[in-house]
Amino acid sequence: MVTSAAIGGTLQYGYNLAIMNSPTIFIQTFINETFLERWDIQLEDYQVTLVWTIIVSIFSLGGFAGALIAGPMTIHFGRKKCLLLNNIFLMAGALLALTSRAAKSFEMIIISRALVGINSGISMNVQPMYFGESAPKHLRGALSSSSAVFAAFGVALGQVVGLREILGSEPCWQYLLASNAIPGLMQLLTLPWFPESPRYLLIDRGDKEACINALRRLRGCEVQSSELDEILQEQAETKGMRPRRPWELFTDRSVRWQLISVMIISSAMQLCGNDSIYFYASYVFREAGISDDKIQYITIGTGSCEFTASIICNLLIERKGRRFMLMGGYIFMTIWAVVFTIALLFEHYVSWMPYLSMACIFTYILSFGLGPAGVSVVLPTELFNQTARPAASMIAGSMMWLNLFIIGMIFPFLVSELREYCFVPFGAVCLLSALYVGLFLPETKGKSLSAITSDFHKLNFKGQDAKCASQTKAQYQLGEVCLSTAL
Repeated sequence: MVTSAAIGGTLQYGYNLAIMNSPTIFIQTFINETFLERWDIQLEDYQVTLVWTIIVSIFSLGGFAGALIAGPMTIHFGRKKCLLLNNIFLMAGALLALTSRAAKSFEMIIISRALVGINSGISMNVQPMYFGESAPKHLRGALSSSSAVFAAFGVALGQVVGLREILGSEPCWQYLLASNAIPGLMQLLTLPWFPESPRYLLIDRGDKEACINALRRLRGCEVQSSELDEILQEQAETKGMRPRRPWELFTDRSVRWQLISVMIISSAMQLCGNDSIYFYASYVFREAGISDDKIQYITIGTGSCEFTASIICNLLIERKGRRFMLMGGYIFMTIWAVVFTIALLFEHYVSWMPYLSMACIFTYILSFGLGPAGVSVVLPTELFNQTARPAASMIAGSMMWLNLFIIGMIFPFLVSELREYCFVPFGAVCLLSALYVGLFLPETKGKSLSAITSDFHKLNFKGQDAKCASQTKAQYQLGEVCLSTAL
């Protein structure tokens, strides 16, 4: 089930992130030729770069739109059917990309990237929710974080397919952009055979029999009463409640710190600059002193590095916990950002410094994969109940995609303007994120929703609880005084 859902889900996010790096020059040439043929205008370099930036960044805006519609889609169609319907955007985008060259239209590439972005935005929200609601409690973190494993695999796969020897050459770039249809087709052929989320079936649709059948198929054995009782308890707690809307969460004090945590962690996931390296890998490695003919092979190492780290995170998350992995990842990223800055400052004075710079990028990505990449997608599933989960995922996804868009737009300017200090802002984000996790985020490993809610209750009602406790004590003491007077 995990493989079937993820191969057409978060794998698409990583794949579509990576395939845009290798055909950069060919698509820019295509843009220039199109303008020249249509309007007899020779574009300046900065104008071509602007159109290319729009093509790259529209993916993030499409993802933002996808994150916004993911919540209502999961409520109306369910988790599994939502993932299947999501392939409509993917197939339409792939068709536009495939025919754009023959039609001599760069606008079709822009629309294609927007549609593929919508597809990725929906899958990045729905897939972890589907996994988290289907998994047993002791495997919930590992299954949800497998979304990050497939996203990293998608990056590595996209980098390999994008080699000039495969589809990254001038005659084949349109086939490279349309190749994302193949994983989508595989999902359409396999996912219908797997069950819907058991929690959705019982809590949202009230179908206990379908829930038990889904659990039986997923577990491969008879349903344990303790697991079913936990789902029934959540159903009882949310009985009569309609699905929450995103703006309602902002005014609800009982989920204040859950919402703050999800927004900060989702934003930090992009503001740390890791995913922007895939958009502009050539810029970064050229700045590190690597020759142009070696860059396409070195970029494969970045994707493979994150893929390996995500697998390790997936294996450790249920042993070490979410808080440890998240905080540790950001601390290491802070350290490597500092070392990378020092290496860039001395690259013209010490012959081996460019290689240290390259090593820092790999270790930065490795640290990201070990913690933030896997844990960030787990939190919205674990911190909110069934009625609030789609809205919380919408907010988390929106923050992630908006920040990806912002970083994607400013990253090349950071590299060109700050030069040796280009990773200082990202190091600062990582340090602040590690401090927040260490000070405010409770551990959720192996806990039921009620236990996690209880942990956050102490933060959400900290002052109020202390006030209530003091009032109770005062009333108790007053009762003693009245009783002694009466005696």
